[in-house]
Amino acid sequence: MDLNDYRTKIDKIDEQLVKLIAKRMDVAADIAAYKKENGLPLIDATRERQKLADLARLAPDGMKEYTQLFYSLMFDLSRSYQGRLVGTTSALPNKINDALENTPKLFPSGVSVVCQGVEGAYQQMACDRVFKNPCISYVNSFEEVFTAIEDGVAKYGVLPLENSTAGSVNTIYDLMMKHKFYIVRSVRLKIDHNLLVNPGTKLEDIKEIYSHPQALLQCASYLKKFPNARVIPSENTAVAAKMVSASGRNDIACLSSRNCMKLYGLRCLESSVQDQANNYTRFICITRHLEIYPGADRTSLMATLPHTPGALYKMLSRFYAQGINLNKLESRPIPDRDFEFMFYFDLEASVYSPAFMDLMGEMKSLCETFTYLGTYSEVI
Repeated sequence: MDLNDYRTKIDKIDEQLVKLIAKRMDVAADIAAYKKENGLPLIDATRERQKLADLARLAPDGMKEYTQLFYSLMFDLSRSYQGRLVGTTSALPNKINDALENTPKLFPSGVSVVCQGVEGAYQQMACDRVFKNPCISYVNSFEEVFTAIEDGVAKYGVLPLENSTAGSVNTIYDLMMKHKFYIVRSVRLKIDHNLLVNPGTKLEDIKEIYSHPQALLQCASYLKKFPNARVIPSENTAVAAKMVSASGRNDIACLSSRNCMKLYGLRCLESSVQDQANNYTRFICITRHLEIYPGADRTSLMATLPHTPGALYKMLSRFYAQGINLNKLESRPIPDRDFEFMFYFDLEASVYSPAFMDLMGEMKSLCETFTYLGTYSEVI
């Protein structure tokens, strides 16, 4: 036999499988109708465990694990299909549709926005990219941004989420687990760090260099030029620039933007000192109530999954089955729960896609906990 002969055999088997899968799903639909009529729960975990064990015993040696994996996924798909038929999927699709109908067609301008830091911060620059004529107020910490949104002090907040060089801003992901909010837009901002000093300062005079920890990471190689200088973290790159300016000292410097150079009367000794020229930070804009503006094609979710083998695989396989691309997967440890994690997902899918709506309806049944963070577009 040659390769084409083997492929022909596979094709014939697949033809049979497709018909049998369809037949199995028809019976699953009958079971769902019976359970609904008799007030029985769709999920019977004991039955599923026993069924997987029985199927593994039927499988020949070497095929037991493959058989269990195949049928485990089949059970998930059957539950999804049954849930859709009997209407046990979540109300989230209706909530999304309501937001689509009630959100204004134009993104707002002249609104109140809260950022961490001071004037000149990269958050402020990101804010100016997202909004026209925003009314910006500043707070001292990222958590205060979340709190201001929850308390209605400001309509929107802007926060850094990840950097192309230094990676994710873990503090933000941890705070996401504590606060209620929705993402309405994101923006990618090119980050250009500069060594700023008070007029009259020379490179050889510098004894201390201040900046935000992420900026220090992004300039780690450059900072090796100053082996005798102390590298000191600050709350924000703009806070560092403001402090250097206010000090009047000629032996300290900061890593900050050229905006801050002009704003605080500083001098640039060396420009674009970040280790990677292609250095971008992604910022998110958050608000208290769900808003979905036209063109939204990116969705953010948070979920905790069962602490069992294959739980994450089952989730990812569902994205694949719906033809939905996963742009980002981040995990963060859950406080006070050993070896358990919150997973953050960024999905690429149009909010108008039926496959997207089907997935949103099923997500709650796939997870121990599930939080929909919003569907939005990204400014580049």
